[in-house]
Amino acid sequence: MLQKSPYYFILFKSVHFIHFEGKTSFGMSIFNLSNAIMGSGILGLAFAMSNTGIILLCEILLVFIAILSAYSIHLLLKSAGVVGIRAYEQLGNRAFGHPGKMLAAVIITVHNIGAMSSYLFIVKSELPLVIQAFLGKQENTGEWFLNGNFLIIIVSALIILPLATMKQLGYLGYTSGFSLSCMVFFLISVIYKKFNIPCPLEDEDHHNLSHLSHGHGYINGTDDFCEAKMFTINSQTAYTIPILAFAFVCHPEVLPIYTELRDATKKRMQNVANISILAMFIMYLLTALFGYLTFYGNVESELLHTYSRVDPLDVLVLCVRLAVLVAVTLTVPVVLFPIRRALLQILFPDKPFHWARHIIIAFCLISLVNLLVIFVPSIRDIFGLIGATSAPSLIFILPGIFYIRIVPEEQEPMFSRSKIQAACFAAVGFIFMVMSLSFIIIDWVTGESRSGGGH
Repeated sequence: MLQKSPYYFILFKSVHFIHFEGKTSFGMSIFNLSNAIMGSGILGLAFAMSNTGIILLCEILLVFIAILSAYSIHLLLKSAGVVGIRAYEQLGNRAFGHPGKMLAAVIITVHNIGAMSSYLFIVKSELPLVIQAFLGKQENTGEWFLNGNFLIIIVSALIILPLATMKQLGYLGYTSGFSLSCMVFFLISVIYKKFNIPCPLEDEDHHNLSHLSHGHGYINGTDDFCEAKMFTINSQTAYTIPILAFAFVCHPEVLPIYTELRDATKKRMQNVANISILAMFIMYLLTALFGYLTFYGNVESELLHTYSRVDPLDVLVLCVRLAVLVAVTLTVPVVLFPIRRALLQILFPDKPFHWARHIIIAFCLISLVNLLVIFVPSIRDIFGLIGATSAPSLIFILPGIFYIRIVPEEQEPMFSRSKIQAACFAAVGFIFMVMSLSFIIIDWVTGESRSGGGH
């Protein structure tokens, strides 16, 4: 690869990724990137489909976002190949100097804080239901151990903080396989439940539950409640694309996985990315489709919570909740690690490792995320706001502008087709960000359908 590159001397003069011999197999790299893509966004896809319809979500939006994510990774890999850098922040530094490095670090920090918030929101909403089911209670009776706000503080203090304060989190990589297995189990359960939950919904006493949708912006009544919508536009549609964009973000992890790939080449890593995105596309599609066809207009922004409407003590749903809870809880320290690294690069770029600084940053981040989760009313707000800002930045805007700045004009002129495509790609991301934020802010100000998905 070096012999074919006119920039060999650039790569050779300093220590870059070329000097690191990756040892991770092709198959394991696919597994790792798939696990990076897979996140709590999968729980919001059925809600997205209920507000777009099957055709708009499945055949247009989901395919569109998946293809653009793959193209975005292509831009990142090509930029990395030119300068021999495999770190998102360092690409920003190479493209725009220190401001570019700061911008990339801030966006990654904001996005990962949003991801941590979404994981802890699942703990907040689902752990009380699990405890309630174990105690055999049909409804939440108000004890402190059934209060989600207290529970996330306890989980954060006893599990997440000790793991996050460790100097090396490498061993937590063992949980990635378990996390992905939990999500496969979740998908199988969603498909199974489709054929075991009647429509219109009924509780254990055979009372119709379609009235629960009243006031939530959902379909009211039973005439068209069990009819799948092929194409739908409503006030909640503004949250759909951000949810999808949030679900496909894996870009901060692409370059580190590239570094560790055995016999690494751009084409080999692009194949890893394409296969991973395709696998997650299939999983997302099936989850959205079967989740939506189970609850139709009554699906909530957090899919698992919807099942408690039918039977709060269902054993299978309880097992799924436990699996997802364990998976997301153990993922939080891993997500926190890049944020701490970005903050250390911004605030203490030349300082050596220090335990007090290491622990204080972890404590402050976890405290901040706990406050966000306690005071934000719905997981929809987290997915929508973060998906509308950091996700388009990481998928569209930064890869596009980095590519334009990093790839030299001797290799690709400024008005070459590739750079024009990259510029259009970044522009699409900016337009998407502005439009999504506008719709979301309008929805907040008008207060329409504010309880959708709230707990």
